[in-house]
Amino acid sequence: MEQEVKARIDSWLNGPYDEETKKEIKALLDAGNEKELTDAFYRDLEFGTGGLRGIMGVGTNRMNKYTVGVATQGLANYILKQGGSDYKVAIGYDSRNNSDVFSKAAAEILSSNGIKVYLYDDIHPISLLSYAVRSLGCIAGIVVTASHNPKEYNGYKVYWTDGAQVIPPHDKNIIDEVLKVKPEEVKMGDNSRVTFIGKDIEDKYMNDLMNYLVNPDLIKKHSNIKIVYTPIHGSGYKMVPMALRKAGFTNLTTLEGAQPPDGNFPTVESPNPENPEALQIAVNKAKEIGAELVMGTDPDCDRMGCALLTKDGSYMYLTGNQIGSIMAYYLITNKKNIKNPYIVKTIVTTELARAIADANNVKLYDVLTGFKWIADVIEREKEGTYLFGFEESFGYCINSNVRDKDGVSSCLMLAEVLAYCKENNITLADYLESIYEKYGYFYEETISITKKGADGAKAIADLMTYYRDNLPKEISGVQVETISDYEKKEVYDNTGKKIKDITLPKSNVLQYILADKTKITIRPSGTEPKIKFYFEVCVKESKDKRLAVAKEKVANFKKFIKE
Repeated sequence: MEQEVKARIDSWLNGPYDEETKKEIKALLDAGNEKELTDAFYRDLEFGTGGLRGIMGVGTNRMNKYTVGVATQGLANYILKQGGSDYKVAIGYDSRNNSDVFSKAAAEILSSNGIKVYLYDDIHPISLLSYAVRSLGCIAGIVVTASHNPKEYNGYKVYWTDGAQVIPPHDKNIIDEVLKVKPEEVKMGDNSRVTFIGKDIEDKYMNDLMNYLVNPDLIKKHSNIKIVYTPIHGSGYKMVPMALRKAGFTNLTTLEGAQPPDGNFPTVESPNPENPEALQIAVNKAKEIGAELVMGTDPDCDRMGCALLTKDGSYMYLTGNQIGSIMAYYLITNKKNIKNPYIVKTIVTTELARAIADANNVKLYDVLTGFKWIADVIEREKEGTYLFGFEESFGYCINSNVRDKDGVSSCLMLAEVLAYCKENNITLADYLESIYEKYGYFYEETISITKKGADGAKAIADLMTYYRDNLPKEISGVQVETISDYEKKEVYDNTGKKIKDITLPKSNVLQYILADKTKITIRPSGTEPKIKFYFEVCVKESKDKRLAVAKEKVANFKKFIKE
């Protein structure tokens, strides 16, 4: 074991840490578990631009009340430097193990620094935290969650005054403050400024959400549609059914009994609704009762996945791009008399959204990956009217008073589209098909290559350098039209000549647009040791041939991947 690791362990054994923590460290030492101890103490858990995320346990490189404490003290120090007084912070948390413990520790630290805290009294969707920040006039917000990561993980996201996750300059400035904090400087012991919140904000959010319905009368007319919803052991267990029932859906089957809030996620391999496996129990229930729509949300209820009943009685799982395109098309073609409407998507999200927007004279903004950048457009765009924002990773939002992915409003909107389909005697699958018939069949695949540790990080960096140094004129026989380098903030043609500047913030992303409108994007993951390749093709073949043609095209383009 390296000397620095030993010194870190000794500082915890002899420092201001509780006996239970010290006992756990001693047990690892007695067991000779050098590998786990090294991983737990070889560095400080990084407070990145989105906050903290890591495996729970003892150590400087783990999520625990002490690493959360240092992060919160740094945030408090930054807030107190803003030059005002009477600061307020809202805190929410999900169903993960220790989420309540970490959120209460954060609340106590902020209170001990003289900052008023609004702490949710129970687990809530992430959208309720974003809404509370804006509704209660808070300077910041905190959500304790690791989203859809495995059960061993937890995390800590920081939001700013607009209800969105922090972006420059606040993200970097908060990081600077966190890095200055020593464990012994964390203030605790005063909960006098902590107020619990719950029903009042729930009711306000819910009443506001109902105003975003497009055709509420259709919901009441087709209120008996059979819908199955599962929270997948997460925080949507209460608010999603509440929203659906308040809107008028009466034949709703919820699986909070079969999959209740539980940080161990016992019935699924991964609590991620992007994976069909996570929805299997709900689909089984749907088959039993003949439900037309299955929806599920992840632990913090920011992502929503679904399966649709088709005419042959099977259930069709949709991608995030398909779900988002359905909602975008529905909102664009059904919301009337909207002044300067616009939608927002991320640069790796489907170009089908652009085809829909362009054909209907709706402005589309492309932003970097991460919903915080969608929220940034909503905050800055003062002339237009926000209709919808989404990203391919199953995140959508219809409510401009929420500045993050919102699984509650997403479930409600998709259910409303189903009511619209019933009114027109078609299925949701038919509705998606009608979109393809108008704008083309868009098909995408994402390839993630994992490269762990320091060697993996270098390998990923080397790959990005290779692609930057070797700009292709063609890929798999198709001419490259443009190459966008978001790190250099420049767009080139296939000779390497600069065409124009990129106005978005700098990001380590390369994107190729080909002559046949294929889009290929390469980016390292911001939260995992992975490099991702996104492929999207558009084909015009008939319905019975298009999937095979699209898959063959993507298979050819995959040869572009260098491992």
